[in-house]
Amino acid sequence: MTPASIQTAKVDILVLGGGMAGYRAAVAAREAGADVGHVYLARGASPYVIGANVPLGAVDPRDNPEQYIEDMLQGGYHLSDLRLLTALAENAVASFEDLVRLGVPFAKGDSGYLQRHLSGNKFPRSVYVPQGVGKVILEHLTRHAEEIGVRAWSGYRVVSLLRHEGAVVGALMADRRSGDLLAVHAGSVVLAMGGIGQIYADSTYPTDVAADAYALALEAGATLIDMEFVQFEPVVIVEPEGCRGMEMPTAMLGDGAHILNAEGERFMFRYNPEHGERQIEKARMSLCIQQEIDEGRGFPGDTVLFDTTVVPVDKLESYVSHCKRLRAAGLEPRERGPMVRPAAHSEMGGVFIDAEGFTGVPGLYAVGEASGGIHGASRLAGNGGGETIAMGWLVGRAVARRIVKPAVSDWGPVHADALGSFLGGGGGKAGGAIDEIKQAIRTTMSGCAGLYRTGEGLEAGIHRMTDLALMAEALPVDTLEAALGARSCRNMAMVAGLILRGALTRTESRGAHQRRDHPNRDDTLWLKHLGFRRENSGRIRMDAVALQ
Repeated sequence: MTPASIQTAKVDILVLGGGMAGYRAAVAAREAGADVGHVYLARGASPYVIGANVPLGAVDPRDNPEQYIEDMLQGGYHLSDLRLLTALAENAVASFEDLVRLGVPFAKGDSGYLQRHLSGNKFPRSVYVPQGVGKVILEHLTRHAEEIGVRAWSGYRVVSLLRHEGAVVGALMADRRSGDLLAVHAGSVVLAMGGIGQIYADSTYPTDVAADAYALALEAGATLIDMEFVQFEPVVIVEPEGCRGMEMPTAMLGDGAHILNAEGERFMFRYNPEHGERQIEKARMSLCIQQEIDEGRGFPGDTVLFDTTVVPVDKLESYVSHCKRLRAAGLEPRERGPMVRPAAHSEMGGVFIDAEGFTGVPGLYAVGEASGGIHGASRLAGNGGGETIAMGWLVGRAVARRIVKPAVSDWGPVHADALGSFLGGGGGKAGGAIDEIKQAIRTTMSGCAGLYRTGEGLEAGIHRMTDLALMAEALPVDTLEAALGARSCRNMAMVAGLILRGALTRTESRGAHQRRDHPNRDDTLWLKHLGFRRENSGRIRMDAVALQ
């Protein structure tokens, strides 16, 4: 692989990532008049999104953007960026209306749009499509993007950002199918490649998400914040095996589903006496379920029962995709519910941005789970979808207002630097097998940085991750396949190391970060972010970042 073998293309704006955030940004920028390129490997987690928070007030007229902001502040344990919350809340309804314009058939009743009541939200706020809101929105956005001329490169893995004199001026990507390398030159790049991916042993992430966004941003000079906050989805299926890793919707708890321990008890009322399974933020629900399991009240296999049999049939059947998948796996949800337990679901932190997605690095923007600051220490149910559809739309329009041309006279050195970053320090024949290193990363993270953490465990995890990072650096990169695997290992080990370092440093418990040796929340010392930034030497520095 040499710079001479790299094919090239040129656009005004390059969007990286094929989920809802990426598509919203690409379509919005194109509709604003920009020449837009869109690169993605697959669809990420977006097809599995079942709801999105929008403060319409359709079900309860008391809901409004101000209440939405308050719920996000409370749900994020007051670590959220108020600039971003305001931008999200003030653009949510307009973004929703834009999707309606594109033909997305959100569920409606006689009196207007239907909204489900999800955990952590004061009022019913989640709009949905029975067939799956993420799946249907993506279908409409994909079709519309083609119609309006968004230039798409699908099946490519982004391996490096192109940089010139401190600015991001495009991206280098690889097509595993053909072996081609492609460099797309752009005045601005929008990073929308999702979260931490397969860093934990039990995870809801699809395999095409692998922590790449964070590694790319850090290499480009951006700051990452709040990486220690990893939210565990509370009710992820363990059995039936055919649905393992699929999260059950917490919205169904609002529609009447129960969570039972092995004694048949609706144990959530012991932790949340007034509402039980309802109106409880996800991070807390996960901790409650894990405590039941740890104290021996779970079912065999360390699970609890998500009882779907008590949900009214019309409500149950409105979850079309979940019922379909459960039945395909041999479980009739009207007769028996699935066995569930918490699993790693989403990274609360990410790239530090302003209210228009700008990272502080010229030419680089971030949106969706790649970005940090909106969710603070924990994310409201329904806010993953809510963030992507509103902020993707907002960021795409903002970037299109600031179209710039890269001031690059000779692209050869730019390509060479990007290729060197992709290949890393590899070239050896040691390092171990790629799959073995990845599995060791997952095992280490689940054991040392799971739902409950200790200083001793985190220190052990850091030492182990340092060894794994060195093994990843030594992996051979003599073929494209080998280089892609080595790059993925390096990214996973680096990002896992940041999670461990942040978790060890934050000596308190808050939201999705729980320390058994520091069980209390400490607003005096810890009402701030921990930020990571790469120095010129290559060392990753950690500093406090003030709340915005």
